[in-house]
Amino acid sequence: MPEYKCHTNENNKSTELPLLRIGGTVQQNPHMRAFWGSTISFFLAFLGWFALAPLSLDVANSMEICENQKYPPDDYPLRKAYLNFKNLKTEKLYCRYGKNDPDEPTDCKPVPDAIWAASCTSNTTADACNPYDKSTLTTCVCTAGTECRGVLGNAGIASVASTIFVRVALGTLLERFGPTNVQAGLMTMAAVWVSLATAINAPWNFILIRFLIGMAGATFVTNQFWCSLMFAPNIVGTANATAAGWGNLGGGVTQIFMVVVLFQPFKEAGLEPDTAWRVSLLFPAAFCLITAICVKVFCWDTPTAKRFHPSDTGKTQGASMWDYCEVLKDMRVVVMIFQYSACFGTELAMNNQLATHFRSYFQMKADQASTLAGCFGLMNLFARSLGGMFSDGLAAKFGFRGRIWAQFLALFFEAIFLFAFGSIDNTNEWYVALIVLVMFSTCVQMAEGTSYGIVPFMNKQQLAVVSALVGAGGNLGAVIAGFAFYNPIDHPLTPFKVHAAYVMFWALLSPVYYWPEHGGMFCPPVAKEVEGNAEITDAKATAI
Repeated sequence: MPEYKCHTNENNKSTELPLLRIGGTVQQNPHMRAFWGSTISFFLAFLGWFALAPLSLDVANSMEICENQKYPPDDYPLRKAYLNFKNLKTEKLYCRYGKNDPDEPTDCKPVPDAIWAASCTSNTTADACNPYDKSTLTTCVCTAGTECRGVLGNAGIASVASTIFVRVALGTLLERFGPTNVQAGLMTMAAVWVSLATAINAPWNFILIRFLIGMAGATFVTNQFWCSLMFAPNIVGTANATAAGWGNLGGGVTQIFMVVVLFQPFKEAGLEPDTAWRVSLLFPAAFCLITAICVKVFCWDTPTAKRFHPSDTGKTQGASMWDYCEVLKDMRVVVMIFQYSACFGTELAMNNQLATHFRSYFQMKADQASTLAGCFGLMNLFARSLGGMFSDGLAAKFGFRGRIWAQFLALFFEAIFLFAFGSIDNTNEWYVALIVLVMFSTCVQMAEGTSYGIVPFMNKQQLAVVSALVGAGGNLGAVIAGFAFYNPIDHPLTPFKVHAAYVMFWALLSPVYYWPEHGGMFCPPVAKEVEGNAEITDAKATAI
């Protein structure tokens, strides 16, 4: 047995997770190199994946698709987006004296006779004599129902749609090329597309670039598969949960990093906003490229070999597309795909929506909006691991049915807090939205952890395919949310409530999970589990 920096079992897999033990050659320490390689690459993939999201209004301004750019209020004073506009900082309305209809306005109310007689008979150019107060409009009006909001929504959908296909394909590609080759390839592509995003000048190439960058989101599948090859059953659950959670943390850090660390300082240094956001994108592009090179040069696929072979997982046959058909015949797998769409899909949808929501609906500054939006992703620092521990804890006490209850409870309260977030209008203080957002995010990340506490038991012979399909389901959920909830509904809050109903629907289907050897949500197992402690150990080994 080789001399490793980590303690290993008979299969050369690490039985511990010493986060700071990073020294030694690749032969001596392949385990921690793989852990940090998968974690950092997934984190930076998120950084590139959602780099444009917190800058979207500035990109819209550069593309000249803001409502007040396409329809100048001097020439088009009756645009619906203007008639419904209220400046939250000054509390002033575009319709100075109110709308002619509170729900479906077609014009502003005229200047009252008393004000006209007192102020406008001799000077009709006075502000009080104009029923339209154009000074209330923000730099980029991109509220619900505008073409601008539609473009941003479609771009957000595109950014998660491409990942669906790549995640599904990785079930086969990982077995053929190994995790280091696949991860290095994905990060290289991310670097190329993010750097090309600096040339965005029209809605079509904005949407196209976001679609292509979205491929980086498939690094999640490699992240989980790679750690499973390196860590033993007693610790792989912790390793997988930590690698996935800290990788997902990139989604929250991106919201803050791109605006507070890059965009705003560049503007303060004298760059025009159009130039500042383009220069900012070069940094995540460079990070992705450097990471791709490091993963390729400094990491191995397995503890004992530079390259992976399917036989390393005990598989006797090569990868086949028929495997996907076989797996999808199982209704339990289908339900899990959509339950993951209700948690990870929700996280992706929030990464696309929150910064714009806070900037346009709550009319916050870019750095303030990105900070609040970033708090959603920052819960990944602990919440996903918390979900894995919650699943493990209930499994230890109640058996496998505990894992199903953990899944149900996480999704149930996710739906409750998402509905509550959608009930907070802009008359409330920002910290009210933040408190609910943190609770909502915690439940989202926990549900992601509890989901992968069940996945390993669904079809152990096809674990790679099941994992890939469930992972792709997360991106499918973001596409569904964009097309069905956030794009077609003009109201700024209703989409969140409808999305909450979607989450609740799939949470209530948790009783579908039943296996004779494991039991179900309300049913004990038919066959007595062999060595109950072994089941718990195996569960911890595979829970993500």
